[in-house]
Amino acid sequence: MDSLLDFRGKVAIITGAASGFGAVLAKGLHERGAQLVLGDINLPGLDKASAEYGDNAVLLQCDVSKEEDCAALVNAALEKFGRLDIAVNNAGIGHEMLATHEQQGDIFDRQYEVNLKSVMIGMKHQIPAMFKEGGAILNVSSMAGIGGAPKLAPYAAVKHGVIGLTKTAAVEYAKQNIRVNAICPFFSPTNIGAGMLKEDGVEDMLVRGCPMKRYGTVQEMVNAMMLILSPGNSYMTGQAIAVDGAVSAI
Repeated sequence: MDSLLDFRGKVAIITGAASGFGAVLAKGLHERGAQLVLGDINLPGLDKASAEYGDNAVLLQCDVSKEEDCAALVNAALEKFGRLDIAVNNAGIGHEMLATHEQQGDIFDRQYEVNLKSVMIGMKHQIPAMFKEGGAILNVSSMAGIGGAPKLAPYAAVKHGVIGLTKTAAVEYAKQNIRVNAICPFFSPTNIGAGMLKEDGVEDMLVRGCPMKRYGTVQEMVNAMMLILSPGNSYMTGQAIAVDGAVSAI
């Protein structure tokens, strides 16, 4: 196995692991030797997605907006496998596309709870578990976290916040050899993104705006996630990595 993608002996937490990036990443890490603690609010979906992992995975129903659920994932990693090397704060939700003046406060509140607060409380419990051996944390932001996102103001606001949390934690814990990075995918057809395609003209707009003239696949995004998490990628920290077909280069 290529040492850059050798995750044998590593223990990884992934939230939102029943579908989308989380499910595909769990499969990729499992195939490369990692032991997994997988969380999702959709427990039946999680069971189905991870049916072949056996004793190499612990599955927990997890509402990432609840601190006790985030703590339970870390406790499960330590109790079952004795360590925590990788944490991927991936769980998230989208919302209806509305202009900023049409947005409602409850939309922002829910975005904050699930997409931003979850990253903070996740890291609060993940980081101490990595003090002894170091580790890698990957927070899933978005291209909406590094630029404007018309009709998605609450989503953009919290995804910008994810990058702020990422950079702050990277500086705070660099001496403990804990790497903290964010990935900022362009549109990819996960459960979150699929709803956007229902809006008239959105798919054509996305494709036209991308120099590669297509949006990215889930597997392409997960490939980048594995490279960011690679044990060989030991000097990258505090970065918000755009995986976007050159959208951010325009």
